[in-house]
Amino acid sequence: MQRSVIRSVGSYLPQRILTNAELATMVDTSDEWIVERTGICQRHIAAEGEFTSHLAVKAAQAALDNAGIAASEIDLIVLATSTPDQTFPATAATVQAELGITQGAAFDIQAVCSGFVYALTIADNFIKSGSASNALVIGAETFSRILDWNDRGTCVLFGDGAGAVVVTAAQPGDEPGRGVLATRLRSDGRYRDKLYVDGGPSSTQTVGHLRMEGREVFKHAVTNISDVMGETLVQAGYEASQIDLFVPHQANRRILDGTARKFGLSTDKVVITVDQHGNTSAASIPLALDVARRDGRLHDGSLVLMEAMGGGFTWGAVLARW
Repeated sequence: MQRSVIRSVGSYLPQRILTNAELATMVDTSDEWIVERTGICQRHIAAEGEFTSHLAVKAAQAALDNAGIAASEIDLIVLATSTPDQTFPATAATVQAELGITQGAAFDIQAVCSGFVYALTIADNFIKSGSASNALVIGAETFSRILDWNDRGTCVLFGDGAGAVVVTAAQPGDEPGRGVLATRLRSDGRYRDKLYVDGGPSSTQTVGHLRMEGREVFKHAVTNISDVMGETLVQAGYEASQIDLFVPHQANRRILDGTARKFGLSTDKVVITVDQHGNTSAASIPLALDVARRDGRLHDGSLVLMEAMGGGFTWGAVLARW
């Protein structure tokens, strides 16, 4: 059976930075309040006329350049987003066209903050089955477009950005030990009203705004994430102590710290970007991967554990040897 190998990562952040101090002039909050409860200091906001597809194309092109692979070699694009350019066609199709790709398949998947983990798992299964050879897996979001900027409980949390990885097929016997080692996906729709958007084509014919019961989400997050991380390690036959790099979804610093402590992971093994990016939903893991690549923590041979939890609830984890 073919294996999936992550060849490269690339990312893109909008130029505009929105600091906590600036937010405090817009809504009843303060830098101290936001940092204490979330660990967030700033976030990036897409410019007027800058769409999710624009962010995704730039991140995808960076990943292709870093892999040394031409866009014409890609035969699968899986784009995770909750903020598509349009209801349809899929934003992935727009990315495909902008990159000049005319073969293969391109589609969006929607699992909110777990989107990148879901998308990477889907691409892994396409490659293992022989249905694809070279995939672009993208997480791209413009969450600023669905925020209620009068709701201080949510508007301080989220930002915009995109990240992408190139995943290619490795034949049996090639590059032993490298590639995606295990994936686990979960969901539980009983909790769909704890984190949701109050609009949609079928229900309100509007886009709507993000709504969240923060305490309820936090209560479930550490338990769900820890469980799926443990299952993924068991599936692959590894111990937490063997992890070189832990790349969690960047939702809240308290959740990240709590999960790391539960698995005995030292701070130098945990990639933290929530302070600079905020919660970029499906984009947060590939954005964090690219930060780790650029600062030298992510390199060939690294054993990397990625995890996320989002609205739905959805959650999941991927273990890969870089």
